[in-house]
Amino acid sequence: MCGRFTSYYSSSEIAKAFNLTNVPELEPRYNIAPTQQVGTILRSNSQSERKFKWLRWGLIPHWAKDKSIGNKLINARAEIIAQKPSFRTAFRHSRCLIIASGFYEWQKQESGKQPFLIQQIDSLPLAFAGLWSTWQSPEDETIDTCTIITTEANEIMQPIHQRMPVILKSDDYEQWLDPTIQQPELLQPLLQPYSSDKLKTYPVSTLVNNPRNDNPKCISFIKN
Repeated sequence: MCGRFTSYYSSSEIAKAFNLTNVPELEPRYNIAPTQQVGTILRSNSQSERKFKWLRWGLIPHWAKDKSIGNKLINARAEIIAQKPSFRTAFRHSRCLIIASGFYEWQKQESGKQPFLIQQIDSLPLAFAGLWSTWQSPEDETIDTCTIITTEANEIMQPIHQRMPVILKSDDYEQWLDPTIQQPELLQPLLQPYSSDKLKTYPVSTLVNNPRNDNPKCISFIKN
């Protein structure tokens, strides 16, 4: 699963990387956790430009009776999203990019679980494949939410964890965001493990274990 990530690029860097015209001022985040607001990119229709949007991490399907279901739906397995009721509608109609500069995963070791940070070698922003949904409560509370799609670990991730987020290539952004593309057979091939030779991993401080810690020390390299 993917349960924690970072996003500390500036508004101008995000605008350039994702061809956006309007990005709000962004504060650097070093330890983003479920239920928090995350920066995403989506298109509302085939004629619209890409737009930046804040979404709450943890998908609440539109049919849910209780918003607490979102706490359990922070990830969606790529292998089953076309069939699972919680995700299949969003998979066809409501896809997004979730902006990140890296993500954390924990490796089981004799001394306990060691957190690792995974980033692009070229230090460019990452785009996780995501789904989003708008939920309205009986009291007319409206919440826009999202989930991160995960897939099997690639070669560099396998020693750390068996799953990883789906990281989309820039050439695939348009196809993923296009709301007119609704056939699972056209979308499923995009949900593959990212190339290992484009990623780097390194162990970081256990400060990241506590989501209240959100500062540059979370990404500090440590010696094993």
